[in-house]
Amino acid sequence: MDAANDIQTSDMYRPVEVAHRVWWVGHHQENDVFQCHVYLIEHGDQSVLIDPGSELTFETTRQKIEEVTPFDNIRWFLCHHQDPDITAALPHIDRLVTRDDAAVISHWRAAALLKHYGLNLPFWLVEKHNWHLDLGGRVLDFYFTPYAHFPGAFVTHDRDTGVLFSSDIFGGFTEGFQLYAQDESYFEALRPFHEHYMPSREILTHVMTKMEQLPITMICPQHGSIIPGHLVQFMIDQLKTLDCGLYLLAEDNTDIQKLSRLNRMLRDITQTMVVYRDFRDIAGALLDIARRVLPVEALEFYSATEEDRVIHFAPETRYRGVMVETPPGQVGRLMEVDVKTWHEETDQPFTKEVCPVPEGDDGPGGEERICLLVPLFTPDEGKAQAVAILRLENDVEAGDDVSEVIDQMSVPLQVAVERESIYRTLDLERQQFYERSIRDPLTGLFTRLYMQDSVQRLFGIHDRDPNAAVGVALFDIDYFKSINDTYGHNEGDEVLKRVARVLMDSARSGDLAVRLGGEEFAVFVVGQSALRIDEAADRIRRQVAAIGFEGALAGRGITVSAGAAVRAPGEGLSDFIQRADEALYEAKSNGRNQVCRAEPAEDHPAGDAEGAE
Repeated sequence: MDAANDIQTSDMYRPVEVAHRVWWVGHHQENDVFQCHVYLIEHGDQSVLIDPGSELTFETTRQKIEEVTPFDNIRWFLCHHQDPDITAALPHIDRLVTRDDAAVISHWRAAALLKHYGLNLPFWLVEKHNWHLDLGGRVLDFYFTPYAHFPGAFVTHDRDTGVLFSSDIFGGFTEGFQLYAQDESYFEALRPFHEHYMPSREILTHVMTKMEQLPITMICPQHGSIIPGHLVQFMIDQLKTLDCGLYLLAEDNTDIQKLSRLNRMLRDITQTMVVYRDFRDIAGALLDIARRVLPVEALEFYSATEEDRVIHFAPETRYRGVMVETPPGQVGRLMEVDVKTWHEETDQPFTKEVCPVPEGDDGPGGEERICLLVPLFTPDEGKAQAVAILRLENDVEAGDDVSEVIDQMSVPLQVAVERESIYRTLDLERQQFYERSIRDPLTGLFTRLYMQDSVQRLFGIHDRDPNAAVGVALFDIDYFKSINDTYGHNEGDEVLKRVARVLMDSARSGDLAVRLGGEEFAVFVVGQSALRIDEAADRIRRQVAAIGFEGALAGRGITVSAGAAVRAPGEGLSDFIQRADEALYEAKSNGRNQVCRAEPAEDHPAGDAEGAE
């Protein structure tokens, strides 16, 4: 690239040989980001002038041609398309040409428009000559690239040098004159040019796939900078991924740079939705994208579920999704709005409100921030099922730019929140189903089936660590049958629920309160407290005896009998429960309303409290 760097500082009013007998003979116009290039293939009296230019530049182009070869040596005037920036010089050329065999090379679709210049020069149509031209020892191949940027578009490849004259493809916007692209960063000049000029990604990808098959050593586009060989594949790869049809995003705004930034935002949002599964990652990526155009401090969401519940997704909870009774007032009002009413009342996709900063944020809770509240409407119902809140670091003018950005972001945001709400609702339903499967529906205590699985894990820990003791207290409500017989099963159920509440309130984290069946209960205790399981059981016995009832049971007291046991390492569940049950039978036999402790297992004296201590 040393030669190329030298060219950057050379006199641009002289022709530049960019490849063997291929010359740049264009004219640099100050402050013209849509710079047009003219190229000359020097080949004696079969020379070719490629995309001659306009009346504004042709005089300079002619002078440069004359420095390389007499103008009369040009037989072919190649026009890749009909736009005036590359063809408006044709009437001038038509008057200058004196040779009878000169012709304008183009495609019939362009020639149908170029004929309106009223030229004497005939047209030589590429599709009528098998898409190549033999200059006599030098062959040009033409490749059809329809709709890039117009129906009859084509490009030209010089077999001798490998140079591709690419017409509008690979063109770019450049702020200052730069004949050669210097590095990969030049793609940012190609990006907005193709996004607005090419109709669709499918069309551009089709063209790029075709270009990959050619032995290209250099690309000479009509606009922007010449692309040297080492950058060709990179530019092809990048253009394959580019979204085009930029003006489809526009309403009244036709600013290419703004639309290009918006297009990149939408592309990145879409990629975020595809790549990320975890909503925290999605929210973080969306926040970074929003920060490109807005001073956004944080992003949070409220979403309504089909069960009329509301989920709050916020950075303070790492976007785990927390059920809330009611959303904040302004959010709640938005979630009641339908899309028709919204558009009748406002022409903006958001409303600006003052919102408190939640506790747990970087700042102290209770501070206020300017927020943009965006209702996210479901496409099928037209209801605002969710609201996005963009908490701002400072106020912004609610102009067209902000509205346009948020309007384009609202649908992806709605999809992201709706998807996560469904996941969270399913998680909640699974959790509720699981809870129902392991909890007794009447008392809320764990079931016997869940106990068997959980206690086996506690036993495994105890067998590896004798200090991780396990104790159990079995409870049986005294004279419970007489309660059912006297007061009915509804009152009996009330007694069961009140006793269960005492067990749950007494159980510590890690303890296991279980309904074994009927009026029988169990509490498993772990750790050092297990060695004094009989003391814990007696406290529960006294708390049950203190329960006061109302209604039909008013004045009626209830009691429980209990049997307690401490597990010996290696002891099985059946034997362990059997020892506690024998102690319970002893308590009932001795007059009820008391606790009896089981003797240590004969084969496992370590189960004895004193021995363990």
